[in-house]
Amino acid sequence: MILPKKLSLLLFLVSQMVLFFLFLHVYDISLSVKEEPKPMHVLVLSSWRSGSSLVGQLFGQHPDVFYLMEPAWHVWMSFTHSTAWRLHMAVRDLLRSVFLCDMSVFDAYMKPGPRKQSSLFHWEHSRALCSPPACKFFSRDTIIPHTHCKLLCGQQPFHSAQEACLSYSHVVLKEVRFFNLQVLYPLLTDPSLNLHIVHLVRDPRAVFRSREHTSAELKIDSRMVLGQLWQNLKEEDQPYYVMQTICRSQLEMVKAIQTLPKDLQQRYLLIRYEDLVRAPLAQTSQMYEFVGLDFLPYLQTWVHNITRGKGMGQHAFHTNARDALNVSQAWRWSLPYEKVSRLQKVCGDTMDLLGYIQVRSKEEQGDLSMDLLTPWSSSEQVQED
Repeated sequence: MILPKKLSLLLFLVSQMVLFFLFLHVYDISLSVKEEPKPMHVLVLSSWRSGSSLVGQLFGQHPDVFYLMEPAWHVWMSFTHSTAWRLHMAVRDLLRSVFLCDMSVFDAYMKPGPRKQSSLFHWEHSRALCSPPACKFFSRDTIIPHTHCKLLCGQQPFHSAQEACLSYSHVVLKEVRFFNLQVLYPLLTDPSLNLHIVHLVRDPRAVFRSREHTSAELKIDSRMVLGQLWQNLKEEDQPYYVMQTICRSQLEMVKAIQTLPKDLQQRYLLIRYEDLVRAPLAQTSQMYEFVGLDFLPYLQTWVHNITRGKGMGQHAFHTNARDALNVSQAWRWSLPYEKVSRLQKVCGDTMDLLGYIQVRSKEEQGDLSMDLLTPWSSSEQVQED
């Protein structure tokens, strides 16, 4: 049967219109998929007693951030007779799962049976676990003291952590248990992740002084850092060998960045703790901009207060309002020059690269008018050296 020409033309036009609208529909769907923002994954990379708890809180109190403090603690405490290097891969794999909000990874490192979110190491320092959907007692846009969170939100079921994680645009993990950057390359290049690294460093002399005040709490970690060497050392020598290992790893990490492709280098930001406490608002703004977070007015007020309070911050893990600038200089009047001199010998190369000026006498150490920090504006200056 041959259709009249007019009818054939009409059917042809109708079919073209149908195809056109189908195309628009598919195009709209593809646009909506492309416009959906990809979650941002941020690793705050540091070492013990370097101010990482403070930086963790700067991220953790943001209403768009799901934050966990040192999830790899669970790996290390499950294998306390192992070493940092043997556990690198297990730590990396755990972080990848947590970044993707798969909390079942903790099954390998926690006792079987029903668990609560309070089973996570220092869970109360995560504002996300103290506000909806994890806990109903606080709102997301509230600065939540960890003591209040611990009191009211400790009985929430463990699965609430995963539910909460999935509801945030940014997942931030703070970790001190990496000693080379190469182990993180698979995470940096993983297409399922959008990993950015904030690498926090601190003057080794200040780190050493702080470690002396918390040596008992860090003993297991220190032994795992040194491995078999630990038992062959005199007790008074152990702290210097630990610091030598930490300093060497910091040095190698910074140098390793230079070998990465430019697009991966752009995912790395180096922050000195001393710069942070001297200009907390500017440095926090830089970190937020690096990972795509807005520096909200109430957070600006909180950052100012948390770095200009009273106190010296003696507790190993708590972050309270304190005079952070004063804390950063405390080693100059509380650490004997003999210890400073020995430490500078094992950490000198790292100090030189990171812009920490060495003192050559007890008088120089005590002269607070002498600035021991080389000015710089960003990590780019290190990468250019």
